[in-house]
Amino acid sequence: MAYRSERIGERRFLSKFAHLRFYWALSMALVSALSLAQSPASNAPTLKNDVPLNYVVQQGDTLWGISGVYLQEAWRWPELWEINPQVDNPHRIYPGDVLSLRWEGGRPRLALASRGDVTLSPSVRSQPLDTAIPPVPRDQIDPFLRNNRILESGVFPDLPYVIAGDAQRIISGLGDRIYVRGPVASGDQVFGIIRQGNPVLDPLTQEVLGISALDIGSASLSSAGVEAAPDAVKEFEITRMTEEIRIGDRLIPLSEGILDSFFQPKSPDNEIKDGFMVAVSSGVTQIGPMNIVTINRGDREGLMVGDVLAIYQTGEVVQDPLQKEMVTLPDVRAGILMVFAVYEKASFGLVLTASRPLAVGDKVKNP
Repeated sequence: MAYRSERIGERRFLSKFAHLRFYWALSMALVSALSLAQSPASNAPTLKNDVPLNYVVQQGDTLWGISGVYLQEAWRWPELWEINPQVDNPHRIYPGDVLSLRWEGGRPRLALASRGDVTLSPSVRSQPLDTAIPPVPRDQIDPFLRNNRILESGVFPDLPYVIAGDAQRIISGLGDRIYVRGPVASGDQVFGIIRQGNPVLDPLTQEVLGISALDIGSASLSSAGVEAAPDAVKEFEITRMTEEIRIGDRLIPLSEGILDSFFQPKSPDNEIKDGFMVAVSSGVTQIGPMNIVTINRGDREGLMVGDVLAIYQTGEVVQDPLQKEMVTLPDVRAGILMVFAVYEKASFGLVLTASRPLAVGDKVKNP
């Protein structure tokens, strides 16, 4: 009997031990799953410390700015909105909307919690699209794109040019008629008036990357000019001017298509080598956020609209006190820019962040 009791006790102990092992394994699996859900994926964007769980969109916000509240690398904002069943178009976010931070598969996500003071429900939102917050500040980019471009070196001689002003004036102004000779494509009626500027040079090779076109104004083709023969002198009316229009100024069709593009920040597909900021608009000497710069890399290097580049300043040269020799310190990361117009050998970029004053000659590299 004693032996039988011992066997029964042993079986009960083993049964309890098996149950304990089962619950222990189950609890460990749950802990592991929760840990995986909360820990960031290896390639996930890194959140800043003490980020808010909810954010109310304000008038004047941009997706870049909201991303900067959450991410250490603000240019990775599209990853916050990826796989969002509530918002299939993240740049249609409006002031008053409430955003909520969540985790999906170890990655941070921003979801739309509510529209203003109204809880989300299946309905159609009726609001002008121009009230939606933009991905990046457009008030700097759009006017610049209308009035600035880089042309290839041999293009200028082939553009139509002003041969005379009204009443044989040498200088013309707003509302005046001007007479233009040269190829004017049928269908083009609104033109920019440009003047040849300085060449854009590569600082390392001295290669001419293009010629900057200085914005002088705009002109529209008159009805008489529309009906004229292709090789005839055509009449235009000056509709906008930044300075007096002179004999010899060139005309080029205005392109509005690029203004409708959606700037999707991303890392360049190719490695960008030997990139530099070679010029800055507005004649400033120190470059900061919202300044527009020209860089010496373009379509032939694989740059695309929306590519984000990090700005580096050359490391200082210091003396090693022990070895008694001069040593160059590593380059210092000093800002971020986004490419918004790409030409064959050069591009325009908007400086979005700067941790120190920047200057022409600073390097640009993959972020």
